[in-house]
Amino acid sequence: MRKILLYISLLLVVIASSCNVELRRIEKSKDYEAKLAYADKLYEKKKYTSAQGLYESLFQVYKGTEKYEPIYYKYCYCSYKLKDYVQAGFYFKNYLDNFPNSPRATEMDYMQAYCYYKQSPKIPLDQTNTQKAIAAMQTFINNYPTSDKVAEANLVIELCRKKLERKEFNSAELYYNLGYYKSAAISFKSLMRNYPDSDKSDDYKYMAIKAYFKYAEHSIMDKQKERYDDVVTEYLDFADHYPDSHLKPDAEKYYNLAQSNIKTLESYTKPEHKRSSLDNIN
Repeated sequence: MRKILLYISLLLVVIASSCNVELRRIEKSKDYEAKLAYADKLYEKKKYTSAQGLYESLFQVYKGTEKYEPIYYKYCYCSYKLKDYVQAGFYFKNYLDNFPNSPRATEMDYMQAYCYYKQSPKIPLDQTNTQKAIAAMQTFINNYPTSDKVAEANLVIELCRKKLERKEFNSAELYYNLGYYKSAAISFKSLMRNYPDSDKSDDYKYMAIKAYFKYAEHSIMDKQKERYDDVVTEYLDFADHYPDSHLKPDAEKYYNLAQSNIKTLESYTKPEHKRSSLDNIN
C-alpha cells in the first residue's frame, strides 16, 4: 500500500513538473497563436492564475484585433474565479470602458455590480460595499430594464437591504440593552422609516414603545409626564397601523402603564396636592 501511494505521489510530481516545463516554454514562445490556445486550455482546466498571466502577455499582440475582446473577457473572469473581487470588479468596469458596444456589455455591467456584493462583509463590519452593491445593481436595473438579469439584481438588492436592516437592528438593540433608551427608541423608529416594507416593522414599533417607556421610567419626575405621553402616542400609532399584530397585547400593557403613571404624576401637580405638601412641611 505504501509503495502504491509513493508511486502515485511520484507520478503527480512528474506530471506537475512537466506541466510547469510546458508553461515556461509557452511563456517564452513567439508563437502567439499557440500561446493563446494554451491559455484557453488552462482556462478550461480552471488554472486561472497561469491562464491570466498568459492572457495579459498577449494584450499588446492582439490589441486592436477581433481576438482582443474575448481575451480580455476571459482575463476578467480569471480574477473573478480566483475570488479576487476587487480586481475583478475593476476589470469588468474596464471591459465596459473598452468595449461599450459589446454584446457582453450587459453581462459585464452586472458582474462589476455583483463584485461589490461579493465583497459585502459580515454584518458587524463596515457595510460600504453592501451599499455600493445596492447602488450599482439599481443602476444596472435602470440601464437594462428588460435584461434577464433584472430578477437577480433585485434579489441582490433585497439581500443587501436585509443585511443593512439587521445591522441597524443590532445597533438599536445594543442601545436598549445598555440602557440608552432614548437612542434606542430613535433607532427603532429610524428602522421603520428606512425599511417601511419590512416584515418586522411591528417589532420595531413595539421596541420603540418599550424604549420610550423605559426612558420615561428612568427620567426625573419633571420630565416623566411628557415622556410617558410619547409612549401613548407611539402606541396609538401602533394600534392604527398594526391592529392585527401579535405584539399588540404586549404593546397595550405599556400603554396602560403609561396612562396610569400619567394620572399619578398629574395628581402630584394639582394645586391642592401642592398646598397639602406645604402644610405638612409647616
